[in-house]
Amino acid sequence: MNTIEKGKKYVMNTYNRFPIALDHGDGMYVWDENGKKYLDFLGGIAVNSVGHNNPALAETISNQAHRLIHCSNLYWTKPMADFAEKIINEGDLDRVFFCNSGAESIEAALKLARKFGAKTGRQEIITMEHSFHGRTFAAVTATGQSHYHNGFGDMLPHIKYAKFNDIDSVKDAVTENTCAILMEPLQGEGGIHPAEKEFLLAVRALCDEKDIKLIFDEVQCGCGRLGTYFAYQTFGVCPDALCMSKGIAGGLPMGAMLAKEEFAECFAPGDHASTFGGGPMATSCANTVFDLLHNGILDNVNKNGSYLTQCLEELKKAHPAIIDVRGIGYMQGAELNTPVAPVISAAIEKGLLLANAGQYIIRFVPSLIAEKDHIDKAVSILDEALKAANL
Repeated sequence: MNTIEKGKKYVMNTYNRFPIALDHGDGMYVWDENGKKYLDFLGGIAVNSVGHNNPALAETISNQAHRLIHCSNLYWTKPMADFAEKIINEGDLDRVFFCNSGAESIEAALKLARKFGAKTGRQEIITMEHSFHGRTFAAVTATGQSHYHNGFGDMLPHIKYAKFNDIDSVKDAVTENTCAILMEPLQGEGGIHPAEKEFLLAVRALCDEKDIKLIFDEVQCGCGRLGTYFAYQTFGVCPDALCMSKGIAGGLPMGAMLAKEEFAECFAPGDHASTFGGGPMATSCANTVFDLLHNGILDNVNKNGSYLTQCLEELKKAHPAIIDVRGIGYMQGAELNTPVAPVISAAIEKGLLLANAGQYIIRFVPSLIAEKDHIDKAVSILDEALKAANL
């Protein structure tokens, strides 16, 4: 059996995988087992922030593997302490909890919110319609898309949903039992919808007035994807806590939940934990990625993110099926008036890896090292795919 046949035989059927078995990558490109080359504009779904086979990251992994791969969180390690210092000094939050994924970072934030609310008997959390926060029970309950709930019985209680970018809807949802509001500054799986700054400012003011904690889910839109290390910095509105993962360590599983001091102190030893969270291998990689981002890669996103928008807008003019282009930096989407699956399949056949964000949106979340020539090539291939689909 080949790789795909083995996978279909032995791996649980939880993904609609493309019939491709990837073998290796370099920079913006990956190759399958048959030697076919693809321009990767999916980036591991916003994970491979510094590209494939980055020399500095590969060296970090090798060096750390020869020192210490794992130890218990009963002890300190230099990579963890160093990265905690970097990430806290980068923004306006004060403490960090390390974990392994975006869903775990959301779980940590929801538990912290409940612990905060317990002091005054509050436990209600408001999230947004069309949001996506992960697949674990609390995270999927927080996700404001009902099809992710289907078939799993009762969801976590005391979570309700308000309309994104609609402050009146949020105000109507708030009660005396509300302890936190959770949202993505730029919705990903829900269709690449940026928050309006006025909306975020209004929610921030509402939370301050009602003593409610504001939590941002930056799992997909953070770690430099919008051109600032934290997504909230792009909008100029600071939350009380934020969750991040995906690109934080360039491809190694890692997540983090950051909070302001008065919020973070609600956790005491024993309230929450993660066996592998903040391990020396992941945090050593996170240190390297952080340094690479601040040594030119963030500048690249700021310089070329607008170019990606410009190219997609030009593509929209040439193809009536494209009805909207939206997003920021290297997290953008093109909405079509028809399902995008056939277009994505055609693009893959022509050597471009893309994915959707809902049935009608093509998502662009390439590695943050993508340059203008990569954008030109990606848009050219997508143009051919759209023509092939008579769109």
